[in-house]
Amino acid sequence: MSTAVPGLAPEVPLALPTPVERVLPNGLSVTLVRRPGVPIAEVRLSIPAAHADLAVADVLSAALFAGTESATMTEIAQRLQGVGGSLGAGADPDRLAVSGTCLASGLSELLDILGDILVAADYPEAPLAVEQSRIIDGLSVAEQQPDFQVSRALDARLWGDHPYGHQQPTAAEVAAVVRDDVRALHASRLHPDGSRLVIVGDIDPDAALAAVEKSLAAWNGSGEPRHMEPLPSLVPGPVVLVDRPGSVQSAIRIAYPAVGRTHDDNAAQHLANLIYGGYFTSRLVMNLRETKGYGYSPRSRVDHSPAGSVQLTSVDVATEVTAPALAEVVSELRGMAERAPDEAELDLARRYALGSVKLATATQSGIANYTSALAACGLPLSWLAEHSERLRAVTPADIKRVAAERMSPDGAVTVVLGDGAEVTGPLSETAEIEVL
Repeated sequence: MSTAVPGLAPEVPLALPTPVERVLPNGLSVTLVRRPGVPIAEVRLSIPAAHADLAVADVLSAALFAGTESATMTEIAQRLQGVGGSLGAGADPDRLAVSGTCLASGLSELLDILGDILVAADYPEAPLAVEQSRIIDGLSVAEQQPDFQVSRALDARLWGDHPYGHQQPTAAEVAAVVRDDVRALHASRLHPDGSRLVIVGDIDPDAALAAVEKSLAAWNGSGEPRHMEPLPSLVPGPVVLVDRPGSVQSAIRIAYPAVGRTHDDNAAQHLANLIYGGYFTSRLVMNLRETKGYGYSPRSRVDHSPAGSVQLTSVDVATEVTAPALAEVVSELRGMAERAPDEAELDLARRYALGSVKLATATQSGIANYTSALAACGLPLSWLAEHSERLRAVTPADIKRVAAERMSPDGAVTVVLGDGAEVTGPLSETAEIEVL
């Protein structure tokens, strides 16, 4: 006796909370989102830091909570534990970012701690040295890994002297950082003007705003606003081969221009990327993994950043199949412009895209992350609902057109990291090679 599998439930519009937005007298933009249900508050603070020294910024973010003029690292940790809270920080070429979480009832206390740190972080020598050593150890290990090596080579090839061309400091650069460098960066860059604070959770927006004003009113100062310049035009050329003698695998990376979130073709690009290589049943995965057995997890993604957008294909394969695997990737890219998806293939990708957005916004943390990321690009949270509706309107013809215009391998930059002695000959039979 067989039982019919029920059909998928019909799609419903994405429902999002309405943020409350304010700008404090010190220039800090505040976005408050009430999301009841779980008594937690999520906090995200983004501070512009374009063109900051990345090695110094990494040490600063690691040691930001190491102590203030009036509190030790242990005392800060104890205060956070008292409200079920945590705070962490990170840096990238665009910004310094602080993220935190706590019980909703402890939001005022977490904001007080954050305010003390922003105003009076002291970066004591001993904790700073410990954090610096951890970064150096992590980089020393990462610098031996193929994915890290090929990513560094790809960034340099794509963006050259642009800050995105050097997105990770070296271990030696971090080792050269001294405490005065960190304190100077804090003094010059950690200012509220141009920064954005996002709070999402089971909160009362009026009470949360009052807590922000109380805790962060003393955070002030002036710094020269610095903005990241747009990405330079991507210049295609020979396949760049990064020699890694003795490597048993090759890391293939292919990058090509992508449109930004506000472009009319963004929704079609989103779905085209999924169909091509953005999820498990994509064409690239079915070909390279399921049919050819060349690679375990080929993938493609679109990266949106404040400076611009790029689409990236990543494939890791055994050394002996490097050339045929690259040929298949190129073939699949060309195939996107030659073979439009049928309605079933498009519908699967569309449901995946819409479902992913709903899953990502099902939690307070997800909404906080999306709100912060979109704000960095000048977009409100409501953009997500609008994007979902645009995804529903994309047709197979849209996919084929956008693929032809945006996904041509002829306009791409290709970097391969592998054993040059083994792969140079096979690769050079079909492509011009530049060996690093």
